[in-house]
Amino acid sequence: MSSAARCMWMRGGTSKGGYFLGEDLPKDKALRDAFLLRVMGSPDLRQIDGMGGADPLTSKVALISKSSRPNADVDYLFLQISVDQAIVADQQNCGNILAGVGPFALERGLVEPAQGTTRVRIFLKNTRQIAHATVSTPDGSVSYEGNAQIDGVPGTHAPIPLEFFDTAGSLCGALLPTNNRVDEFNDVACTLIDNGMPCVVLLAQDLGITGYESREALDANAALKARLEAIRLSAGEAMRLGDVKEKTVPKMVLVAPPRQGGAITTRSFIPHRAHASVGVFAAVSVATACLLEGTPAAKVAQLNRSQHMTVPVEHPSGTMQCILRLDQSGNVTSAGIVRTARKLMDGVVFA
Repeated sequence: MSSAARCMWMRGGTSKGGYFLGEDLPKDKALRDAFLLRVMGSPDLRQIDGMGGADPLTSKVALISKSSRPNADVDYLFLQISVDQAIVADQQNCGNILAGVGPFALERGLVEPAQGTTRVRIFLKNTRQIAHATVSTPDGSVSYEGNAQIDGVPGTHAPIPLEFFDTAGSLCGALLPTNNRVDEFNDVACTLIDNGMPCVVLLAQDLGITGYESREALDANAALKARLEAIRLSAGEAMRLGDVKEKTVPKMVLVAPPRQGGAITTRSFIPHRAHASVGVFAAVSVATACLLEGTPAAKVAQLNRSQHMTVPVEHPSGTMQCILRLDQSGNVTSAGIVRTARKLMDGVVFA
């Protein structure tokens, strides 16, 4: 007989996946991971025998539990389920899936709803940081309906503002793990940065492309992907991440001058397939790199600097608005973004 667990399937931001209470899954990590691989149908490019959507953006899991920390209401562990390999990775955050954590916590009774809106304080277990989500609760229950629109998702939904604290050095221990604004790998200038997501930021033109290519064109460019992977492996070691051959970090982000009225254009890899948009924390890391003089991002960015500034990051599906707060010295003290989420299914999933 198949094993089963209670689960809510949700879209969070521009991603989609399964949301579970931690207590509903096996405590043993190997058993838990085997269960989740079966749930998603991995490894299989089509994920035909599971719930996964044959794309890294739809093969994700959130584990949520009541928090014992005084500064958090719930703990959130993000797991990336590989599509074509039997890998369950926990080395990174996911800010898109994070958008569904607050609503899920309220739906499962982990947090008491308020009238109007409810703030949910979330401890990100992957990187041991805090995020605040503000969820629409007009009548004391979660509402997914509203007028907020995010690029990459059709229609409008209730806004879920997210604010992140102490994201610098989330996995690498420092905003700039090498203490350099620019490092060179394989004759390409790169910024190695971690403001919520370890990223390697480099100019698209230095890789022989424009930076405006479609996701499909990038995925079909085998020579480009091989060159990026060679850089990624070297950069991963320099970023204190060790051998990253089988890790999902660092992300590779190619940048170019903006074309749609934003601050910068991005084409990112996660890490071996081109992203349909851009990850939340990757966008925050790129926006931060735009503020560092001399970096590849700063060379092409168009910014209006202030202590409370919005940095629109363009991507293949539109633009993501990153809101940065800076101190008197120009250092980023917190980052925010508006996402949406929607409950798709609540029930039992079988493996």
